[in-house]
Formats: sequence, structure tokens, C-alpha cells
Amino acid sequence: MTVSASDPIPDAPPDLAEMTRVFARIGILSFGGPAAQIALMHRELVDERPWLSEEQFLGALSFCTLLPGPEAMQLATYSGWRMHGVLGGLIGGLLFVLPGAAVMIALALAYAYFGQVPLIEAVFLGIKATVVIVVLQALQKVAARALKSTDRWIIAGLSFLGIFCLDLPFPLIIGAAAAYGFLTASGNDQPPPQVTGARPVRTALIWAAIWLAPVAILALSGAELLTEIALFFAKLAIVTFGGAYAVLAYMTQEVVQNHGWITTAQMMDGLGLAETTPGPLILVTQFVGMLAGFGSGGPWLAILAGLITLWVTFVPSFLFIFVGAPFIDWIAARPRLASALSATTAAVVGVILNLTVWFALHVFFAQVDSFSWGILSIPLPALASFDPLAAMLCAIAMALLLWRGWSLPRVLAVMAVAGGATAILG
Repeated sequence: MTVSASDPIPDAPPDLAEMTRVFARIGILSFGGPAAQIALMHRELVDERPWLSEEQFLGALSFCTLLPGPEAMQLATYSGWRMHGVLGGLIGGLLFVLPGAAVMIALALAYAYFGQVPLIEAVFLGIKATVVIVVLQALQKVAARALKSTDRWIIAGLSFLGIFCLDLPFPLIIGAAAAYGFLTASGNDQPPPQVTGARPVRTALIWAAIWLAPVAILALSGAELLTEIALFFAKLAIVTFGGAYAVLAYMTQEVVQNHGWITTAQMMDGLGLAETTPGPLILVTQFVGMLAGFGSGGPWLAILAGLITLWVTFVPSFLFIFVGAPFIDWIAARPRLASALSATTAAVVGVILNLTVWFALHVFFAQVDSFSWGILSIPLPALASFDPLAAMLCAIAMALLLWRGWSLPRVLAVMAVAGGATAILG
């Protein structure tokens, strides 16, 4: 079998205008995290329209989960590429991100101006209580898929201990898991398909220049804060294996403790806002960048910081897809890469468990200290600071999501109103 990289267009590609309308609808309706977003794309592109085959869709999904960055956005980019080449990929990826990014600009500015009002803080308490359950759901779904053997359970446990008790860097944990999976893989490679017409080096150089050129311009112009924001989120963009939930603890540690751009409470509020918008959850990076800019220079610097954060966060996904898309069938024939992905996903379970515990501690307790002994560093809540109202709101969110089966946007809206009502009623 020969795979042509120069001709990714299927036998009967949709009209470009029709494809654009469908991807615009996907971008506007893509609430609920990657699982819901991928299901939406499957319905639109495979079930309702014969634009992609089941095999093409699932092969692309497996490839995208190997990459750093938002897998749902990358899947949208690949789907567009498969239909109309690079132009189609740009349309698919941009329309997946831009609706949520536009909403986040408005939400982040509103938060920067009004976030400290008691009523607004109470509204966000309801949202944060919901986020705890959302992260718990993500943990359950990933664990059910990833932990199917004893060594994968061990990887997940060691990953949790490494980040929760030892503060090991997230990239180190993911890298170690991937190396273990690669080296312990079993099975033989299948006869690989031939790839023709691919220019991976040329494509990578072009897109790397597109990605980093604005960062270089900022550095040369002396814009210190914007350069610092751009460099940090550019680095984050290439280590976000396992999705946004997996990298949040690492990002929070950096932006709160090391850079001092926002507080822990603001980080959790940002995640709640990202959950309310369409598009990838990693739009929380835009919120962080905008608050860092607002604190230093007001709304215009906030908007600039948000735009550069968006650029360095999402342009790498185009790079990865346009370089790797011609090789998807070839990669599928390599069991070692599949095993590396499996081990990495197991490590992500431990990282998300850490995030779940971390969120719960900071929602339910007003004060969380740190217990240190040697190389150990463990967060320890002050029991006297327990917030029963937060626990009650969390229980309501759990009932609505898990028992009643309400959609996430509906639950977030209800919980925001419930939180605000507690402030009004005293």
C-alpha cells in the first residue's frame, strides 16, 4: 500500500464551503471536554456524512493521542487536512479553537475587573465544586481505558507518588513511562505502508519558524513580560501529553509559585471558565496569560498576552499534524509506539489523580499547608478551615452530573446560580 502525502484529499471531498460550515458548527458546539468533542466529530464526519471512514477516524485519533497538545483540536486539523490539504487543516483546527478563544477573552476581562466581588466569588465556588466532579469523571474514564494490566497499575501509582509526594517534573514522569512502554513492548511490526511525497523536515522548519517568529520579535523588542509568557507557554505546548488535566498541576506550580502571575484560587477559577466555553480545555492557558498581562498593564496588555499565549499554545499542533499526518498508517504498524502510548496513558492516570486530590483540597479547605520531610513534600489541609458549603455544592453537582445525567454546561450554569444564591441569602 502506498500513502501519498502530496494528495491527502479523499475520492469525493466535500465542497470547501460546506466543510467550513460543518467545522464551524463543531467549534461552536464543542463543549464537555475531549471525549464529548471527539464524539461530536465522529457523528458529524463519519456517521452523518461519508467524509471519513471509521478506520481513518480511529487511526487519526490514535495518532493524535500520541502527540503533545489538545488531541481533539489535532483530530479536527487532521480531518480537514484529509479533505482539503493544508487549507482544510487550517480551517478545521482554527474553527475548533477560535469560538472558545473569543469567549475566553470576554470572560477573562470580566473576571479581571469583577472577580473579587463577593457575589462573583460565590458564583465561582459553585463552578469550582463542579470542576472537582468533572476531573473525577475524567480520572475514571482514563483509568478504565488505561489500567488493564498489573504493570500499568504500578505505573499509575508511581506517577501519583512522584508528583504528589516528590514534586517530580511532569515531563520526567511522562518520559519515563513512555521509555518503559517502548522498551517492554511485545509483538512484531506489521509490513509498513509506503509513504510518498512527504517533506517532514521542510514542513517542520516552516511551521517552527511560523511558531517562534513572534516570540523572537517580542524578545528583540524588549517586551519582557510578553516574552516570558510566550516562552513558558511555548515550552508547555510540547510537554502537554495526556491532555489538559494531566498538565494542570505542573502548570499551576509554575505560574503560581515560580512566576507569581496568578493565585491558586484564580487558577481554579480559570479552569472553571475554560469548562464553560466551547473548544479545548487548554484554553485555560489563555486565561492565565491574560491575568498576568492585566496585572502588569491593564486590559490591552491582557489582550496581547492572551493572543501570544494562544499562538504559542496552538501553532505547534498544526506543526505536528502537517508533519505527521502522511505517516499515520505507517505508525499504526509499530507496536513499540503503541506500547509507549499505553504506558504514557497509565502515567496520566496518576497525574490526574494528583490533580483531583489537589483540586478537592483547595475547594474544601480555605488553608492548605505543606508537610516537608527530606525529599517528601505533601500538601496538608488545615482541618479547621473545612468549608461545609463547598462540600454541599460539590454533592449537588455530583448528583446532577452522575445521577441525573445532566450535560456539563447545564450543570455549570445551575451551580453558578446556586453559588451566587448562597451569597445573596447570606
